[in-house]
Amino acid sequence: MNKAKFISDVPEDRANIIESIKTKKPRIIFVMGDVDTGKSTLVAYLANNLLHEFKIAIIDADIGQKSILPPATISLAFPERRFGSFSELTPKKSYFIGSTTPNQFFGEAVVGLKRLVDLALRRAEIVVVDLTGYVRGAGEELKRLKIEAIHPDMILALQREGELENILAPFKDRIEIINAEISEKVKRYDLKQRKKIRQEKWEKYFENSKIYTINLNDYRISGTRLFKGKVLGEEEIEVLRKLFGWVILYGEKNDKYVVVKGGPGQRRDMIHAIDFEKFSNLLVGFIDGEGFCPGVGILKWISFRERKAEILTPLKEEELGQVEEIRFGRIKVKEDGEELGLLGRDAI
Repeated sequence: MNKAKFISDVPEDRANIIESIKTKKPRIIFVMGDVDTGKSTLVAYLANNLLHEFKIAIIDADIGQKSILPPATISLAFPERRFGSFSELTPKKSYFIGSTTPNQFFGEAVVGLKRLVDLALRRAEIVVVDLTGYVRGAGEELKRLKIEAIHPDMILALQREGELENILAPFKDRIEIINAEISEKVKRYDLKQRKKIRQEKWEKYFENSKIYTINLNDYRISGTRLFKGKVLGEEEIEVLRKLFGWVILYGEKNDKYVVVKGGPGQRRDMIHAIDFEKFSNLLVGFIDGEGFCPGVGILKWISFRERKAEILTPLKEEELGQVEEIRFGRIKVKEDGEELGLLGRDAI
């Protein structure tokens, strides 16, 4: 299922919006709105009605309801012909976030969007950005940061009861803001339906995947406190075992002790303890030399001492050959699309 589809039966103001874009030629357009306001559908409509006159780029930044795969990334695509759904588009570049919510990943969300917009502007005349529906609470701050970092020329605001006004107010004298009508045909999705949609997208992405045995010494490792310190010897581990009563599988010492443990036990201030089960089916991003993400994988097995891992991914061997870094994400997911939960940023 893909919510982002091109439809021609749209509100009357769409023709005026298209004409305004053709006349003013904004380089960067943000499409902003709460969940279930038709953001992605509006982006698809704009792109399909503009690409015969302009070189168009689409950035799918809605990591919660990702339309241009892979999931848990921000993706950039260049449509060359009319399309019915975002699922028909292939990303040119993606930036790894590692989660389906930006709540603890403001830095990645802003940096990733900024980098992809800069890249898109090298080739496209108009860049249309589909943002998340995260517009309340901390979401207001994230949207403000994105606007300040990217400086869009135009914002198309889809709002029902002024829910975007706190975000938009500081920019009304600096940016062209157009309030777009929300279509009566917009469908609302509950949490269960959203999870089902995500499951189908995960499953689609991981079809035709295979498991690779990866030597972690061949890559930079990021997104975790591990693999950055001195490996603890058996004597040190035994002391920690006796001190805390943990089953310690692996440990390092850097600015503090970092250990991987099995079984119950409380985290202590002087030590960062990670439950081994947190790594099971954890999403990881493959990062190239430019810092972009050619694909993601699922961690199926890891040996910390041998620094080897088995990772399931649809990437081909030649694509893995371009990877220089492996970044640990914060969502656990199975290849059939079942989500097993989100981890906190400091969890690993």
